[in-house]
Amino acid sequence: MVSSAAMAVTETHRTIDTVWRIESPRIIAALARLVRDVGIAEELAQDALVTALEHWPHTGIPDNPGAWLMTAARNRALDRLRRERMLARHHAMLGAELEMEERSGSDRSEAAAADEIGDDLLRLIFVACHPLLGAEARTALTLKLLGGLTTAEIARAFLVPEPTIAQRIVRAKRTLSDAQVPFEIPRRAELAARLASVLEVIYLVFNEGYSATAGADWMRPDLCEEALRLGRVLAGLMPGEPEVHGLVALMEIQASRMRARLGPRGEPVLLMEQNRALWDRLLIRRGLESLARAESLGGAPGPYRLQAAIAACHARAASVAATDWSRIEALYEALARAAPSPVVELNRAVAVAMSRGPAAGLELVDALSAGGALAHYHLLPSVRGDLLAKLGRHGEARVEFERAASLTQNERERTLLLDRARTDGAPPS
Repeated sequence: MVSSAAMAVTETHRTIDTVWRIESPRIIAALARLVRDVGIAEELAQDALVTALEHWPHTGIPDNPGAWLMTAARNRALDRLRRERMLARHHAMLGAELEMEERSGSDRSEAAAADEIGDDLLRLIFVACHPLLGAEARTALTLKLLGGLTTAEIARAFLVPEPTIAQRIVRAKRTLSDAQVPFEIPRRAELAARLASVLEVIYLVFNEGYSATAGADWMRPDLCEEALRLGRVLAGLMPGEPEVHGLVALMEIQASRMRARLGPRGEPVLLMEQNRALWDRLLIRRGLESLARAESLGGAPGPYRLQAAIAACHARAASVAATDWSRIEALYEALARAAPSPVVELNRAVAVAMSRGPAAGLELVDALSAGGALAHYHLLPSVRGDLLAKLGRHGEARVEFERAASLTQNERERTLLLDRARTDGAPPS
């Protein structure tokens, strides 16, 4: 039988874990501003976490656990600065800054403290998503520093061995340190490119949760929630950037469909077959509000704003038949100009098929097939199979669905495609 003392310790550890997930990005961001090194900042924050794990089970959870952790981490930073005697001037300046903050911290207004935390978080986002790093390293580092996820949790989320993720994170921090990447918000001339990198990482995390590339699960909601949280934080820190609000709008509206994307046995349910009564109306409303905010800021619409506008067309429609497919086709044409890619063209082909008929869509898909850019992309034969089935060309459709099934690494999606090969790919009896 578990003793009450052991249960209390377990509950305290759960509380510490929750507090850490919430507070660690702010703590690491504040420390990175002081020590100018993301790796060292994370080590100092982890030291503070260890101290909490040692003390809180005996002393109890502090009234303000986030402030306790921040103070412990700052004290560690000050000790390190004193011990290692970083460049004399740097040490004197930062040591004085820390000591002054310790003496006057209680006198600062809450608004000033919030502004400082906001600036630090924004800097940390731009550092973690620095284009100097590869996409996989940026994603892992972002989830570690800003999501508060453990290396093991990130590895499980992306079905990658834990040592692989650990190496990516270590190398990413070393790359940033060796390149002496400044802990600052990029200057205006660099902001667009760096912001694009940040948005790309956040949306990559969301997409992996929304449609898992591999494994037994069709979706990983925890990754979607993490991406949404990061997007909302970024929108609060950069309220004047329309593409940030566009990304939040896109994720909110797509996330609204999650309950309808799974059948009773966990099987995938595609957009055209979903029960729209299961869509989350609150998330849709929030997404439409974010889209309106993005549009109110003016300027030429970027790729996330355009994708959010497409998602909004689906969200506003009561059924597939009531969807404004002509509007969606026009939006995809605009998206193809703003961010040209074969995947955008494939999505445009689907919209064309819905607005002008499957033969018109198939013509575009066949042109993409001939181009070869999507030769190993499973959704190309999947879309082609769907259009062939609608045109009554069932034998060809079966071949396409089977090819799509062979290309996907997601077990649920493979089952769905093989089922379609047996049903839509079979001639009518």
